[in-house]
Amino acid sequence: MALSSKLLLFCFLLFFISPSIAKTSFRPKALVLPVTKDGSTVQYLTQIKQRTPLVPVKLTLDLGGQFLWVVCEKEYVSSSYRFAPCHSAPCSLANAPYCFECFGTKPRPGCHNNTCNLLPENTINGISFNGPVSMDVASIQSTDGKNPGKVVSVPKLLFVCADSFHLTDLAKGVTGMAGLGRTKISLPSLFSSAFSFKRKFAICLSSSTKANGAVFFGDGPYVMLPGVDVSKSLTYTPLILNPVTTATLTFTDLPSSDYFIEVKSIKINGHVIPMNTSLLSIDKKGFGGTKISTVHPYTVLESSIYEVFIEAFTKGLAKVPRVKPVSPFGACFNSTHIGSTRAGAAVPQIDLVLQSNKVIWSIFGANSMVQVKDDVLCLGFVDGGVNPRTSIVIGGHQLEDNLLQFDLATSRLGFSSSLLFHRTTCSNFNFTSNA
Repeated sequence: MALSSKLLLFCFLLFFISPSIAKTSFRPKALVLPVTKDGSTVQYLTQIKQRTPLVPVKLTLDLGGQFLWVVCEKEYVSSSYRFAPCHSAPCSLANAPYCFECFGTKPRPGCHNNTCNLLPENTINGISFNGPVSMDVASIQSTDGKNPGKVVSVPKLLFVCADSFHLTDLAKGVTGMAGLGRTKISLPSLFSSAFSFKRKFAICLSSSTKANGAVFFGDGPYVMLPGVDVSKSLTYTPLILNPVTTATLTFTDLPSSDYFIEVKSIKINGHVIPMNTSLLSIDKKGFGGTKISTVHPYTVLESSIYEVFIEAFTKGLAKVPRVKPVSPFGACFNSTHIGSTRAGAAVPQIDLVLQSNKVIWSIFGANSMVQVKDDVLCLGFVDGGVNPRTSIVIGGHQLEDNLLQFDLATSRLGFSSSLLFHRTTCSNFNFTSNA
């Protein structure tokens, strides 16, 4: 990058983001947002306050999303809204070199001439269309890792305006998506720049639709009632960069914003299942590998992996009667013949073997099985078809009541496996404020 470009980015960070610190002597070490599980869509939702005057903005959480996008048609009213002029510092930071005109209407949020644009994507269904890079006030609650603290604000938080058709298939009341991915303008990157804390964030999704999970921006502690600091019991594995974008559409050739990890093999009841291991690596075209996703409700496996996975798992439950599969699942069982443990149904243990045989992400009954009827449990993994873009997508159900910490500076994932073994859950963060 040329020196002038670097200077431009520095000036942007200094003058557009840092004022949030200058307005107050309080510098938070971390931030927290509540995360709810929507029962009808199985999407994970959060909420920030944005605009002047501040209004709550309900968002679908997208772990691999490139940035925050919000629908700006009709009801977006804010005296502090600003658009990013073509070739300005915000456009450079967003890697948005192309400019668009907005015809046939008065200038308004989401429609200005001479603005740089990106491609907000609804990653639930792949809908993607251009929208202007924008800025507005946003407020969020700080935390000491045990309780929420003071509310802090970023006066010019970057986001992208989208059209209302982007909301198709999103949960009721949602007006955008909160992108946490590997980009310079995702929420973790913007918040860490604004408040000068470590480039880390963590997600802890609740399995309940009636109790909140949390997303933390910044380092731990991450304390769940009754006083369990989950950050002290993490196992670590490298985050792998997919050099090819996984976005539906893109203006520029960039690496994927999704979070990939290296899975070497899969064990069921301690036995490695046979598979084409080349599928576990990312090829030159960006196909293959394993990523983590909050927009996929269940883990998705490439067809040949899925077939041997189902076979091995059902073999481990040979004495349990199978019942007719309930879509989208391929293996369902009579749950009256299955016992229970502290970590859910007493079913075969699933182990994702990572960079070595000593680094294992274990999945127990609470995260492997889905109760679809009073007497029916289904294996919560689905068939992803032949030649999918990504061979294994670890979905939301397998993430629930597990804390995952993403260290962007060192490209490292910390994971807890099931918090049920620690006698706590992701719904046990104390959202009662001490501030």
